[in-house]
Amino acid sequence: MSHKTDQSLFTVKLVKPAIADAFRKLQPQIQMKNPVMFVVYVGSILTSALTVQAFMGQGEAPAGFILAVSLWLWFTVLFANFAEALAEGRSKAQAEALRGAKQDVRAKKLQTPNRSATRILVNGSSLRKGDFVLVEANDVIPADGEVVEGVASVDESAITGESAPVIRESGGDFSAVTGGTRVLSDWIIMKVTVNPGEAFLDRMIAMVEGAKRQKTPNEIALTILLVALTIVFLLATVTLLPFSVFSVEASGAGHAVTITVLVALLVCLIPTTIGGLLSAIGVAGMSRMMQANVIATSGRAVEAAGDVDVLLLDKTGTITLGNRQASAFYPAPGITAAQLADAAQLSSLADETPEGRSIVILAKQEFQLRERDIAALGAQFIPFTAQTRMSGVDLEHNGVVRQIRKGSVDAIRKYFTAQGHSFPQAVTDTVDQVARQGSTPLVVIDDQRVMGVIELKDIVKGGIKERFAELRRMGIKTVMITGDNRLTAAAIAAEAGVDDFLAEATPEDKLRLIRSHQAEGKLVAMTGDGTNDAPALAQADVAVAMNSGTQAAKEAGNMVDLDSNPTKLIEIVEIGKQMLMTRGSLTTFSIANDVAKYFAIIPAAFATTYPQLDALNLMRLTSPSSAIMSAVIFNALIIVFLIPLALKGVKYRALGADILLRRNLLIYGLGGLIIPFIGIKLIDMILAVCGLA
Repeated sequence: MSHKTDQSLFTVKLVKPAIADAFRKLQPQIQMKNPVMFVVYVGSILTSALTVQAFMGQGEAPAGFILAVSLWLWFTVLFANFAEALAEGRSKAQAEALRGAKQDVRAKKLQTPNRSATRILVNGSSLRKGDFVLVEANDVIPADGEVVEGVASVDESAITGESAPVIRESGGDFSAVTGGTRVLSDWIIMKVTVNPGEAFLDRMIAMVEGAKRQKTPNEIALTILLVALTIVFLLATVTLLPFSVFSVEASGAGHAVTITVLVALLVCLIPTTIGGLLSAIGVAGMSRMMQANVIATSGRAVEAAGDVDVLLLDKTGTITLGNRQASAFYPAPGITAAQLADAAQLSSLADETPEGRSIVILAKQEFQLRERDIAALGAQFIPFTAQTRMSGVDLEHNGVVRQIRKGSVDAIRKYFTAQGHSFPQAVTDTVDQVARQGSTPLVVIDDQRVMGVIELKDIVKGGIKERFAELRRMGIKTVMITGDNRLTAAAIAAEAGVDDFLAEATPEDKLRLIRSHQAEGKLVAMTGDGTNDAPALAQADVAVAMNSGTQAAKEAGNMVDLDSNPTKLIEIVEIGKQMLMTRGSLTTFSIANDVAKYFAIIPAAFATTYPQLDALNLMRLTSPSSAIMSAVIFNALIIVFLIPLALKGVKYRALGADILLRRNLLIYGLGGLIIPFIGIKLIDMILAVCGLA
């Protein structure tokens, strides 16, 4: 798929603009948005001024040393800018791909929603909310809207990347159409639902642009922590200068610590690693959502996905395959299975639903009943309606009408008893038995006889039980939502392995369930595509609307799944958790690697003032100037080496919080402690070999 291709991190197409953006981001107003790196930025300016002073013969230290420190501080700032620019570049590349789908087309505007109404050819950009447009085969849909008449096959590959066409028709939950897609066959009349600049594609582009991403609450909290640490170390560093001067004056020996060394010390003390990569991690999280063909309206939604406690999932199409299939015939007493199959097939000949076709096929397979021509039989098909909840056929022979009906047990019982007949208890028992097995029972009647029950089986998706087990290990509760009765819902829930279920769910029930979980302090995620899902989507913390769904659902959600795959909710949670895990891992590493830098730079900074500190020089670095340079260089380079991890993310594993914490401390805590000792020592050895120590 076009949006799921994972771009390489360091292609020329991405790196060249990122390098330019890294320098462009050196403006003070941009640097101030990242307090930690702003301190490094100010330190770079200060050491640059000291370098100029040193070359004029008034330096506090050798000009070459101050220049080297200044350059590596600038590199530190540029590397942090580069990481953010590279992450934004990937998002901008995705946005450019979406912009390619935007085009101003000629639209057939109608005065009224009638195909025979007068047509006026206008530019698509001139259409306004409420306008009616006729879109015929091979026409590009000019704007977002709702189908009000007709049905058509639509190519949405420009938006979703999927080549398979979809059906869009008036009414129901599949009436929304998106500007930039193309009608392949038939025709539709659509009502425009947005004004120019407000289209879904416009919003998608704005969402994908990483530069417009707002910080999430978790990111803001972490920034506050980093700022607090920076202020503490800044105050501690500032007080070292008077202490050093006092010590030298009191002892009459040694030299006071220089401003250059203090700046280098401060930069190595503050958490520059995570400070430089924090923004890139957030942008990359949005980008990974886009690679999964999910548009998140904000980083807040991505972050919330990582903290979800409860997942509400539709049964049909999410937990089950969605199309129920006829699996067995259960005849009533005194009726043979062949008689039931014959009546069931006759009632389904004109039923083009997957369920209806499966009944015809099952009767043919089990009893060799060929498909009859309903027109040749002089039959009148009775379509299913939400009011009657049954369908069937009327067959006329010699002036006598034979009425065959199939439908839900409640609808058939009401219809049957209204004619003065009693409903057999044996059939009721069969219905209950089928429902307890997790299947859907349909009852068939032929005039004054109850023929029996058809079992429609909803197949649970392969591997879904294992996915739910993974979520359970992560501490996430899964709740299945279905309109089925409690018996059917309980059977499917047990087979799928969900933790709980809500049967016979209404929009009010869904809303009530979400609010009850939120009242307990839990974050709730759900998915939906219909207008009746909109209230619950608006209430949920993570609300994934299907792109194939109604405009109301898409507006209520804070994410849109372009693939319209209800199981994507599980993947979204995993991406959210991966972003949080990446941020936590790099924060742990950043704080841990500061410890090694203390042992490198503090003994070197005060070697002449406090000779006793030489005992802390565990790495046996060549000289004080080499120790300071090695720590500053390592501090800059480590940001570069961690950019791929920040953008790709820490590998996701479905583990509990305590196990993840132990792994985090072992790998990134211990690793962050050991790697700087090795890195700083290697840099010191290189400087010594090059005669720069």
